[in-house]
Amino acid sequence: MNILSIQSHVAYGHVGNSSAVFPLQRLGVEVWPIHTVQFSNHTGYGAWRGQVFEAGVIGDLIEGIAERGRLGACDGVLSGYMGSADIGAAILDAVARVRAANPNANYCCDPVIGDVGRGIFVRPGIPEFMRDAAVPAADIITPNRFELELLSGMTVATREDAAAACDALHARGPKVILVTSLHTSDTPSDAIDLFASGPDGRFLLRTPRLDVSLNGAGDAIAALFFVHYKRMGTTAGALGAAGSSIFGLLKRTHEAHSRELLLVEAQEEFVRPSNVFTPQAI
Repeated sequence: MNILSIQSHVAYGHVGNSSAVFPLQRLGVEVWPIHTVQFSNHTGYGAWRGQVFEAGVIGDLIEGIAERGRLGACDGVLSGYMGSADIGAAILDAVARVRAANPNANYCCDPVIGDVGRGIFVRPGIPEFMRDAAVPAADIITPNRFELELLSGMTVATREDAAAACDALHARGPKVILVTSLHTSDTPSDAIDLFASGPDGRFLLRTPRLDVSLNGAGDAIAALFFVHYKRMGTTAGALGAAGSSIFGLLKRTHEAHSRELLLVEAQEEFVRPSNVFTPQAI
């Protein structure tokens, strides 16, 4: 399987492509990374160095792959943090070119906009671009609760609310939706939920809540869910595999008191999770 991953990149630590590429490689996937930015470290540190690439760079790199005659071998496109609406448009152009070369290719969009407690943390224009252009173009989206509310225009306080918000987004294009970091009135205080909705039904995966908030976890689970869905073809199967792996990664990182995801140290969690969680049909 060949996945084109268009995201941010950091030299130190793990967010964006630095978080998504290695887990997929450990699962035996060929990843073609294109970086939208290259920073020394993620911005959560408050200071960083590096640069944001021009949107035209994405088109140039896609053209180079096309010149090798390889776009038809691409099985899917994964996108995360976009940086600007221009970069977003270049990503959707790349998706269109891949789909033209391989009609069976899928697009998974992690609609990075903001989070509960932080609000919107992307540049002006990105939320609207995600809502009006990226989400309708995607086969799979992986919003967190905050992003689900913003994209659907609905409040998500209960599991039923999450299902209704997913239905609203399904009607606009995406066939499969994974909601990450979901905590509703139905969720115990010592747990956290993942909620997935697809053609085969709705499913909930509940894991113990870890006292940890790590940059890059959403990038990793989006990549894992996408590839597992491509391989298994079921929402429940992808949810169980991705959710079990990400819990193992976060648990290992939490136990080591690390500020960065321990992707290398915890790599066995991607292929043989130490804790296997079974999704519940809703």
